[in-house]
Amino acid sequence: MNWWRRAAGHRLGGWALAGAGGVAAASILHVWAPSDGPGFTLCPLRLFTGLPCPGCGMTRAFAHLAKGEWSAAVHDHPLAPLLAAELALVWAAWGASASGLVRLPALVKPEVAALGHLAVLVAVWLGRMATGTLV
Repeated sequence: MNWWRRAAGHRLGGWALAGAGGVAAASILHVWAPSDGPGFTLCPLRLFTGLPCPGCGMTRAFAHLAKGEWSAAVHDHPLAPLLAAELALVWAAWGASASGLVRLPALVKPEVAALGHLAVLVAVWLGRMATGTLV
């Protein structure tokens, strides 16, 4: 029984660390003032090719979400509010599972979920490029 408590404590430790990281990131994004114009970029695709990547605008969008600026966030990347909600729900489910409150069924394999997310990101990226709304 003692090993179970240690294992549960270890799982909750990772969950708590991820939550603290999320709070720290949200705090930093809350005070950061994103610029809409061209400037410093960390995006390797944009640096080497000049083309924005499927995730371009996501950091600025999360900064706007941290400030409660929903329309600006959707303008920078239309999937940002959905991804933020998904991250919060996954984190909450992880905590409930790690604490033993619920047993979550394996509905989707992580590889399938990752490919699905990538497909949606690329589809939105192509749509934004086609309509000229990519920032």
